[in-house]
Amino acid sequence: MSTDFTVVPSAPTRVPTSTPPQQPLGRIPVSDVRPCVDHGARPAKSVVGEPFTVSAEVFREGHDAVGATIVLTDPDGVERHLPMTCTNPGLSIWEGEVVADREGLWAYRVEGWSDPWGTWVHDATIKIAAAIDTDLMRAEGALVLDRAAAERTRDEGGRSTLRSAAAILRDLDGHHASAALHLVTTGSAAAELAARPLRELVTPGNDLSLLVERELALFGSWYEIFPRSEGARLDPDTGRWVSGTLRTAAQRLPAIAEMGFDVVYLTPIHPIGTTARKGPNNTLGAGPDDPGSPYAIGSPDGGHDAIHPDLGTFADFDAFVADARRLGLEVALDLALQCSPDHPWVTEHPEWFTTRADGTIAYAENPPKKYQDIYPVNFDRDPAGVYAEVRRVVQVWIDHGVTLFRVDNPHTKPVEFWQWLIQDVAREHPEVIWLSEAFTKPAMMHTLAKVGFQQSYTYYAWRNTVPELVEYGTEVAGEAAAYMRPSFWPTTHDILTPYLQFGGPAAWKVRAALAATMVPTWGVYAGYELMEHVARPGAEEQIDNEKYEFKDRRWDEVAASGGSLAGWLTMLNRVRREHPGLQLLRNLTFHHVDDENLLAFSKSRTLPDGRTDTVIVVANVDPHSTRESTLRLDMAALGMDWADRFEVEDHVTGERWHWGEANYVRVGAEAEPVHIVSVVSS
Repeated sequence: MSTDFTVVPSAPTRVPTSTPPQQPLGRIPVSDVRPCVDHGARPAKSVVGEPFTVSAEVFREGHDAVGATIVLTDPDGVERHLPMTCTNPGLSIWEGEVVADREGLWAYRVEGWSDPWGTWVHDATIKIAAAIDTDLMRAEGALVLDRAAAERTRDEGGRSTLRSAAAILRDLDGHHASAALHLVTTGSAAAELAARPLRELVTPGNDLSLLVERELALFGSWYEIFPRSEGARLDPDTGRWVSGTLRTAAQRLPAIAEMGFDVVYLTPIHPIGTTARKGPNNTLGAGPDDPGSPYAIGSPDGGHDAIHPDLGTFADFDAFVADARRLGLEVALDLALQCSPDHPWVTEHPEWFTTRADGTIAYAENPPKKYQDIYPVNFDRDPAGVYAEVRRVVQVWIDHGVTLFRVDNPHTKPVEFWQWLIQDVAREHPEVIWLSEAFTKPAMMHTLAKVGFQQSYTYYAWRNTVPELVEYGTEVAGEAAAYMRPSFWPTTHDILTPYLQFGGPAAWKVRAALAATMVPTWGVYAGYELMEHVARPGAEEQIDNEKYEFKDRRWDEVAASGGSLAGWLTMLNRVRREHPGLQLLRNLTFHHVDDENLLAFSKSRTLPDGRTDTVIVVANVDPHSTRESTLRLDMAALGMDWADRFEVEDHVTGERWHWGEANYVRVGAEAEPVHIVSVVSS
């Protein structure tokens, strides 16, 4: 064996001639400020009156005390200083609560500062108790109080209080050192410095933006309808369907409002093309009387800025909006940026579409799904033209009273387009709310929220087990809540999960209850009250799907028969309005139940009068059985001692019980599948 080898000299060490530029930390470092969306490039979100927590790491060298303050700046540039508390003493995490009282673009930053008073209290407590340097500690404390009293921003009452405390420390012939220490650290001087601390070496962190919007951006209940079905009927003489109209659809509004919904959402109401029109259940052979999918937008009667002639006119639409408003409802319209082959854009702007190698325009596909009746818009061939036209279309509907847009498949359009459109609309119409129907990868879903969508559909429909719901609830109520507001829908016109296909009434009740209580915004598709649970073979959507045909649900007959969940939906929306704790997102806390099929969570909110509104939900996610188990509450999370007892009222049954840390619960098919209880104030 040869032992010859070659020694390869190591490469010379390269010594950098300079260090890369760094942003100065400042005298009292402030780092890891949260919420901070995309490193501060995009605003965090809140609504008027919604509390949210700002946190940061604030620390310094050595053992001297530090403090932290949130500086909240309103849209007029007026600053408010809000206190922060160290939540893990000794480990530098500080938190404070922010509440904005009006809409607009706000800013917030965290300021770290040296706390000479806190430093002196810590040192004096130790030394005076040990009889070390007592006179010196008293003198140093008096000097700290002198500095605080000399601050020009402090009022005369505060100055007088601090000077009196300094005199106590200087009066060596008066109080004993320990008594003097007790007086100045527990009396009015301590209260003055807690409210208006002596801040030295103040070091500001970076300013971050906060977009504050109206309450409906966070809290609301949506109800979806196909206007053409509301009032549609099968003519007994001709055997042909007669379309509903905007006027007949308006007759459904009182029932929607009576159930407590805030928003009536209309699927597209525009003219529908005839080329490649889809027939019942997405078949390719549409008959002469088949209405086609309202998502195949455009015909010789017009495009996205027009109303289908069967539905009526703009005067009819204006009347619908006016009726809705009188009932306390706002109107949301579906914005589906795609075209039928018969859309005016196809002939007027062929450059807005993708042409294939054979010269034909590419229709929409999501293999194996094919949408031969729809052409997607190509946003890259004439961006300026497409952007301007969509902005014009949106303005048409805003001018006619639409205040919310449910956007169909926004993840198939450029994110930068949505960022531009939403921001441009907000300049003149900040009240407009955008709901993203983006059942897509998390990165796209979250980015759409970051660039402006106030709300987003979610994966809720497919989260059915307790572990799945706990994991997903924790995610949407966690850090993502700074920019994305989830909207929970048990079904849509495109979604009918196996859980609801086979779960029976208990499944329909519990899925609505969880959607309505876990998050502030939820919605249902018309027909939810009727538990329309038969699926189209091979698809997770209803048979005889309303996207492709008229549907006469005979609401009056159903109501007379008692076979409706309208009362259940009404109860859910009533409880949501009565309990402010259910109107927030970030306050979700899960609790343990011994039975793995039972989910428990609570939501609490401190009210202006100091009381706490707390709602506790216990749900059986097994719709086929009744289950009995023990609910084990995290009493500390509820702001209670472990031995406390309290009274609760169940809003589902009206019963009252006395609960504590461990409680017997029984929910399921033979009883109601969910408890929604509120803590009764004493």
